[in-house]
Amino acid sequence: MPAVTHPAHQKGDFLVDYEEKVFEDVKADPGEKALVTFHTVAFEGSIGFVNLLQALRLNRKGFETSILLYGPGVTLGVQRGFPKLGDEAFPGHQNFNNTLVKFMAEGGKVYACRFALQALYGHGEPSLIEGITPINPLDVLDLVLIHHKAKAFQLHTWTV
Repeated sequence: MPAVTHPAHQKGDFLVDYEEKVFEDVKADPGEKALVTFHTVAFEGSIGFVNLLQALRLNRKGFETSILLYGPGVTLGVQRGFPKLGDEAFPGHQNFNNTLVKFMAEGGKVYACRFALQALYGHGEPSLIEGITPINPLDVLDLVLIHHKAKAFQLHTWTV
């Protein structure tokens, strides 16, 4: 049987070279836009949170960045908490809310489909995090097309 001769990893050890960057740090040219769409349920996996962080990063790179919450994606934009709204029931419980608030505070725009909000998930507009703009379901496609015509970068987040 082979013997393990390497010492056990210790807290504070580095397992990879996280400082080496292979590609240039791309920044937006003046007027460039980005759209990140979400058709995924909050807490159903990491993709919703990871792409919220990507939207925040796009914004910080200078892109005029918008987020579209539609279908199950509206669940990312509702106020949550337990036992009261705003309370963190477990570590990370407010990740979506806090990141959306930070994104909007840094100039990002967030839109949520009214149809999904009410018809699919039983919420009204007062359930949304302050600053999120509710939109007509017919505006969902138009928002994507506006960004397409502007040759905007688009990142689409959805799960099945």
